[in-house]
Amino acid sequence: MHEELFVKFSRDFNDPSRDDRGKFEMQGEISLARLSRLPDFPVRVPRVYFADQEQATHTGILVTERIAFGEGGLEEHHAKCLDYRIEEPLEHYRAIMKSLARLAGAQRSNRLAGEVETLFSYHPDVAATSIPIGYSASDLRERVLQFQRFVEEAPQLFPAPLREPAFFARLAEESGRFAGQEAAINAFLQSDPAFIALCHWNANIDNAFFWRGEDGPLECGLMDWGRAGRMNVAFAIWGSLSAAHHDIWEHHLDDLLLLFAKTLAGEGGPRLPISVLRLHLELYAGIMGLSYFLDCPARIRNAAPTVMTAAGIHDPVVEGHEHVRNQLHIATVVLNLWRRRGLGALLDSLSHQTAGHAGS
Repeated sequence: MHEELFVKFSRDFNDPSRDDRGKFEMQGEISLARLSRLPDFPVRVPRVYFADQEQATHTGILVTERIAFGEGGLEEHHAKCLDYRIEEPLEHYRAIMKSLARLAGAQRSNRLAGEVETLFSYHPDVAATSIPIGYSASDLRERVLQFQRFVEEAPQLFPAPLREPAFFARLAEESGRFAGQEAAINAFLQSDPAFIALCHWNANIDNAFFWRGEDGPLECGLMDWGRAGRMNVAFAIWGSLSAAHHDIWEHHLDDLLLLFAKTLAGEGGPRLPISVLRLHLELYAGIMGLSYFLDCPARIRNAAPTVMTAAGIHDPVVEGHEHVRNQLHIATVVLNLWRRRGLGALLDSLSHQTAGHAGS
């Protein structure tokens, strides 16, 4: 038995916002902890010693080994949204993609027996309404305008292409069109069973631990499995890449998606077309951006009022404040994606894909 343990509780009565999230997120983590005791579980996770939750009050406790970062061949812990400090960030995301795909493939090929259906229910109609955009077209236009003002007041925090008024004008128009198709988008994202598998919901780099295998490749295990469950694999990929460096999104995204798809198929899972997988990923990014990250300027100002006078994204005001750094970086990832791809173009691709599927 490990002598250094990690203990996690579902409730935090000193922080209502954390308490509201934690009491509903831990059930998936406890279910995953139980499943991970299978001898052929395909992903390394912290060894579980106790995991249970009382359903009436959502009071749960998880006891696992403590991951000893920087010891015994493990790399030091990597914080989120600081990829430039890592020597080879792409290698780390390749390792994460393979771990995600191994788990999904093991579940889809029935190598996890009947445990998955018992522990992780999946209802397409529930999944389709789990992340509502929650704003009308006029509301979104106002939020785009507020974000534009934020960029104008602190241009040093954003890359030059995101400072262009024409980009925000296009975004203001397309965001309402995207929201108007919300039901169709969500129905599409849950319509193909091939894309649904057991996944880690938030496999960002800070929820992974890394080591070198005997033959040299970087391997990774995953921890912090809150909200684990059966979901669209593209949403899991978004959860793992949303905080990745912009270079990953601009130059390596297709290669990572191809690696995920090949690993998934190699593990006995379905074969996913890369173009369709990317469309699923970009649609999820659109939903997350409009439902949450358009509002990040207010959250950033509230958390660090001096951020507006920061010298740039590497200023200690930004880099040293985890919440501010994460909000700013992921919002920039989403905006950059929209600048290159366009929400309108996403909807056109969706129409083409659904028309082709209907005609096949």
